[in-house]
Amino acid sequence: VQLQASGGGLVQAGGSLRLSCAASGLTFSLNAMGWFRQAPGKEREFVAAISRSGTSTSYADSVKGRFTISRDNAKNLVYLQMNSLESEDTAAYYCAATFASTRNYVLKLPQDYNYWGQGTQVTVSS
Repeated sequence: VQLQASGGGLVQAGGSLRLSCAASGLTFSLNAMGWFRQAPGKEREFVAAISRSGTSTSYADSVKGRFTISRDNAKNLVYLQMNSLESEDTAAYYCAATFASTRNYVLKLPQDYNYWGQGTQVTVSS
């Protein structure tokens, strides 16, 4: 299984970025997906999650209303659209996948996920 995250970069506060995660080696449509982030010296934290069907989503309070998670099961891709970025959003962002037996199940804990990507750096300058 491979999860390849991309789309990170340097952006000014208030700007936008869209992260992508390409999955291979798994039946993508049977996997719930999530985005997590980790800043230097901090623990990895939940950002957003989406069910395998794409009909259920969940967000951390800190990003609700600014970030949107979506997926394209035909292309094995999951996205994280990030708007109104703040300096506190600076972190390495990781996508994660795990088999989900239920179509609408979302997972918010790192230990719930079996597969992880390598991370993409997002830096927001103030």
